[in-house]
Amino acid sequence: MTTPLPASKRAVAAAFALNGVMMATLISRIPSLRERLDLDNGALGLLLLAIALGSVLSLPASGRLIAWSSAASVVRLGALLGAVGLVTTAVGAFTAGSVAAAAVGLFLFGVGSGVWDVAMNVEGAEVERLLGRTIMPRFHAGWSFGNIGGAGVGVAMAAWDAPVPAHLGVVSVLALVAAVLAVRDFLPVRAEEDHPTERPRSAWTEPRTLAIGLMVLTFAVAEGSANDWLSLAIIDGYDAEHWVGVGGYALFVTAMTVGRLLGPLALDRFGRRSVLWASVAAVAVGTLLTVLGGPVLAVLGILVWGTGASLGFPVGMSAAADDPVRSAARVSVVATIGYAAFLTGPPLLGALGDAVGTLDALLAVTVLMAPAAVAVLAVGPSVRRPAPTSS
Repeated sequence: MTTPLPASKRAVAAAFALNGVMMATLISRIPSLRERLDLDNGALGLLLLAIALGSVLSLPASGRLIAWSSAASVVRLGALLGAVGLVTTAVGAFTAGSVAAAAVGLFLFGVGSGVWDVAMNVEGAEVERLLGRTIMPRFHAGWSFGNIGGAGVGVAMAAWDAPVPAHLGVVSVLALVAAVLAVRDFLPVRAEEDHPTERPRSAWTEPRTLAIGLMVLTFAVAEGSANDWLSLAIIDGYDAEHWVGVGGYALFVTAMTVGRLLGPLALDRFGRRSVLWASVAAVAVGTLLTVLGGPVLAVLGILVWGTGASLGFPVGMSAAADDPVRSAARVSVVATIGYAAFLTGPPLLGALGDAVGTLDALLAVTVLMAPAAVAVLAVGPSVRRPAPTSS
């Protein structure tokens, strides 16, 4: 039977985009959430910790879930949990005014987002392997396109002061239905039993896998700090309106999208390490300009920062899945380590923001790029896979 590779490629792109829509929908209303629940930065950081906690707790099991069922089934499960989580967060915070209810919703959203993330990356890695060329960053660009769309709607909803429960509820239902339909064209998960003698006892014992996870963690901080704090940093640091802050985040996501669309060309030409070292430098310069450059240079800084942060996570996923044997387990490990950034980042940056200001706290990202440059060594050169033969 001929493998429906083009259809699967489109399905993976759709899964990434829909995940991005749901994430941006939540992020775009974080300023409203902070205001409605009357939280300072530290308290908001602890509340956002619920998302990362849900993701980190669910990620280690994601590989097993995929092996037991399929990537498509796990994406459907993640979309359902994510939708329920968004609705619970909106109703709990804006109808009941309950921090606890909002935390439960954010936790469910984190669980759904986590398992969905691993499943779509495993599927994307298999499609990339069959295609025989670098394409994972473009799948992540699909996530960014979804993020841009979700952020754009969020800007409009925030500017019009639309009810948050209605906004999040409608987006959740539409995204869930679309995800269920999209994954029908996913490829089956590669059977690990085909290579039983090559299987290690645990992907957690593989030094290269752990090192790739550390590299992904550093770039996840560079990306996640913008997700959680860039809008608020612009609002607090430059005394801007809410919609301007959300617009700054949308600009960041736009820069990430361009980086992910063009990244495969650079990766195939110059190799992973060279491109990622350039990315490290871009993140460091971009965050410095965003924080210290003033309102005008901050725009340039956001663009440079977003471009630099664009490739670390997708390249890490590809590197973890270079060998298709147990790729689900390895991607699960790398994603778990990477998501630790989302577990520790929000409360740490929130506490730092309370001490030095929300905007100045982003300088922590600049400092983190030093170990990031070392961790890049783990990814190795780009792997040239043979293109699949037609059948």
